[in-house]
Amino acid sequence: MIREVVENDIAECVKVIRESFLTVAKEYGFTEENAPRFTAFATTEERLRWHLQGEHRPMYAYYEDDVIVGYYSLLLQENGECELNNLCVLPAHRHQKIGEQLLQHAFSVAKQLNCHKMNIGIVEENQVLRMWYEDLGFVHIGTKKFDFFPFTCGYMEANTMEKVM
Repeated sequence: MIREVVENDIAECVKVIRESFLTVAKEYGFTEENAPRFTAFATTEERLRWHLQGEHRPMYAYYEDDVIVGYYSLLLQENGECELNNLCVLPAHRHQKIGEQLLQHAFSVAKQLNCHKMNIGIVEENQVLRMWYEDLGFVHIGTKKFDFFPFTCGYMEANTMEKVM
C-alpha cells in the first residue's frame, strides 16, 4: 500500500533510501570518499525533513505490513514540471512491481498537481535502470559530468499528461 509520508516516517525513509541506493554504489564502486554526494551517502533525516517541511515536497512510501519498503518524492517546479527524486525499493523487495506501482503513483500525483512533465536524473552507466525508465515512457535527453561524482549523470523526462504506463 502506498501512503503519504509524515514526520514520523522520516527516519525509516532515510534507511530505505540509503540501503536501496547502496546496491548501486557497491555495483559501480561508489564510496563515501569518492562520491560523498551520492544518494546512498548524502541522504539524512535533516535533509529529508527539509524536503517535507521546508520545500513541501509530496513524499510517498510503499508499505508492506506497516514497514516501509519503497519511497519517492516529487520536487515541484514553477514551470509546471516536477522532478522525481529517490524512487527506490529495498533490495529484498525488488522484482515485485513495487517500483512500477510507485512510479504510476508519482504520475498520478503529478497530474493532480498540474505538473505536465516529470524529470529524473540517473547514473548514466546504469543501463538496466535507464532501460527500465525508457520501457515505462521516459525519454533520455542528455548527460552531464560533474567533478564531484565518479559517474555521468543521465537525464530523462516523461510527459505526465499522456498515459505513460
